[in-house]
Amino acid sequence: MSTQQAAVSSRSAARAVAMLFLGAFVMGSSELLIVGVLNLVADDLSVSVPTAGTLVTGYALGLAIGGPILTALTIRLDRRTILCGTLMLAIACNLIVAMSTSYDLTLVARILTGAFAGLFDAAAFAVGIAVVPPERAGRAIAVVISGVAVSTAVGVPLGTVLGQAFGWRSSYTAIVVLIAITLIATMALVPSVPSTGGGLGDQARYAFAPRVLAVLVLCALVFGSTYAALTYIVPFLQDVTGVSDALISVFLLAYGVAAAVGSFGGGRFADRNAGRTLVVASIGAAGSLAALHLFGTNPFLVAFLLVALGVCAMGMGPSLQYRVVTLAGPGGQLAQSLPASAINLGIAFGSFAGGVALGAFTTSAAVLTGVVIAIVAVPVAWATSRLEPPVVKDSAPAATGEPVAAAE
Repeated sequence: MSTQQAAVSSRSAARAVAMLFLGAFVMGSSELLIVGVLNLVADDLSVSVPTAGTLVTGYALGLAIGGPILTALTIRLDRRTILCGTLMLAIACNLIVAMSTSYDLTLVARILTGAFAGLFDAAAFAVGIAVVPPERAGRAIAVVISGVAVSTAVGVPLGTVLGQAFGWRSSYTAIVVLIAITLIATMALVPSVPSTGGGLGDQARYAFAPRVLAVLVLCALVFGSTYAALTYIVPFLQDVTGVSDALISVFLLAYGVAAAVGSFGGGRFADRNAGRTLVVASIGAAGSLAALHLFGTNPFLVAFLLVALGVCAMGMGPSLQYRVVTLAGPGGQLAQSLPASAINLGIAFGSFAGGVALGAFTTSAAVLTGVVIAIVAVPVAWATSRLEPPVVKDSAPAATGEPVAAAE
C-alpha cells in the first residue's frame, strides 16, 4: 500500500473519507426515515401499518441479497465509478418514493434502493481502506459505519419532524437533494480507486471461505441479539420501566448517540486488535442486555444500559468489517458487501424472534431473547478471534487498491 499512499495526500484522503461519511449518512437516512413516518405513509398509500412495514423489510432484503450480487457484477469497475453510479440510482429510486401513489411501485423502489445501498457500502469501505495508511484502515471503516449510526441519531429524527410538519413526501424530497449534493462532492473529492484482485471465481473462493463465514455468523448473532431487544424497546420502556411517552425519545436519543460514538471509536480498537475487540465487546453487549432484563424497572440504570449497549454493539461494527475483509485475503473486494448482508439478516431474525417471544410471554421476553442470542455470540467471537488470514504468495491484499490519483 505504500505506493498508493504516495499518490494520495493526507488532506485528499481526509476529504475523501469525509465524503464517504456523508454518503453513508444520507443513504442510512433514506433507509431508516420510513420508520418515523410509517403511519403517514400507510394513510397516504391506503394500506395498513403492517403492510407499510414491508417497505422496511423490502429495503433490508434488497440490501442483504442485492448488495452482494451487484458487488459481484461490478467487481472489475473503479470504486469511485460505483459510488457515483449508486448515488445516481438512489436519487432516481427516492424520487419514485417521494412521488409515487402506488404501494407496489414504492415497494419496488425501496427494494432497489436497498440493493444499491449495499453496493455503495462495499465500495465505500474499499475506497476508505485504499486512501489511508494500513494502520488506519479500521478507523476509515469506522467513519463509514458511523455515518449510518449518525443518520439514526440525527438524520431520522430531523426527517421525521420534517415529515410530520410538511408531509412525509417532503422528507424524501430532502433526501433526494442531499444525495444529489453528495454525488457532486463525491465526483469532485473522491479519488479513483481501480479494481484489484482476480476475477469473480477467484474472489468468491476466498470471500466465502469457512473462516469468513464464521465471522459473518458472528455479525448476524451480534445484531440479532441487539435488535431482538431494540425493536421492542418502546413497549419495554412503557410497560416495564414506566417511562412516560414524552421521555421515550430521550432514551432513544441516548442510545443513538452512544451507537454513533461506539461505531466511530470502535475503529481505533479495530486497528489495534480487531479479534480481541470482538470478544470484549460481545461480552459487554451480553452483559448490558442481561442487566437490562434484570434491572429494567430502574429508569436511570436503563438509560445507562442502553448507552452501554449502543457503545458495545455498534463498536463491534468496524472490527467485524475489518476481520471479514482481512480473512478473505484476495477475495476482499467481494467480501466488503457481506457483513452488511449478514447484519441485516441478523436484524430480521432478531426482530422476528423478539416479536414471537413478546407475543407468547411478557413484555420483557424480547429483551431476554436478545440475552440468549448474545450469550451464544460470546464463544463464537472467541473462536473467530483465533482465525488467521490466508497465506497467498505474490498477491496483495484485495482490500487495498492500486495507486490512486489524488483529487486536488
